[in-house]
Amino acid sequence: MDFSDILASSIHDIKNSLGLILNDLDELIANPANHLANPRQASLLQHEAQRANSNLIQLLNLYKLGTAELVARIAEQNLDEFLDEVVAENQALCQALNLDLSATSDPDLIGYFDTDLIHGVLNSTIGNARRYARERILLSAETVDDYLVIRVEDDGSGFPGKLPQWLPDDNEPARNLTDPTSDPSRTRLGLYFAARIAQMHKTPERTGRIRLANGHTLTGGCFELWLP
Repeated sequence: MDFSDILASSIHDIKNSLGLILNDLDELIANPANHLANPRQASLLQHEAQRANSNLIQLLNLYKLGTAELVARIAEQNLDEFLDEVVAENQALCQALNLDLSATSDPDLIGYFDTDLIHGVLNSTIGNARRYARERILLSAETVDDYLVIRVEDDGSGFPGKLPQWLPDDNEPARNLTDPTSDPSRTRLGLYFAARIAQMHKTPERTGRIRLANGHTLTGGCFELWLP
């Protein structure tokens, strides 16, 4: 067993332990008999624990990508139903943080992607949006130039700096994982993970990609996932 295998095994164990902590924390917050002195502080703790868990899942999936164990199981999906499921999974924590989380799409819009992988990307992106949103987070989907475009946006202050610096050249994110617009210790693992998952969705002519923007429907940052 080499070091990467040991690291992956350790990450898996940590993720399982964190999952148990999250379950207990969920029950603690949801139980009306528990009178928390600062409910918002408990919700923020829950939010950060979920972010850590999401990062660990991303690391495990990136390890599987490197060992060719991760395969995209692409199938036809109804976007209206899929986005509703994503919203339902994230709704309770958003409400605890006084954030309105909603989704909009054509009820008949169809896409082709791996639901588990894309679900993971959106959960991570929503987790990031929770940190910067003032009141709203919006999910949406539409067809643009024969791509399915899924967006996660918030009503915060938007992405700082020049947006092209946030995205890797030609969507090859391994070159630099550090956000050049802020603290150099702050990595952008979520963008790296999202770009790699997007690249797994391809046709002979097109490959999935990601893009960042400001001020699409809401005033803040907008993460875009382009799938062929």
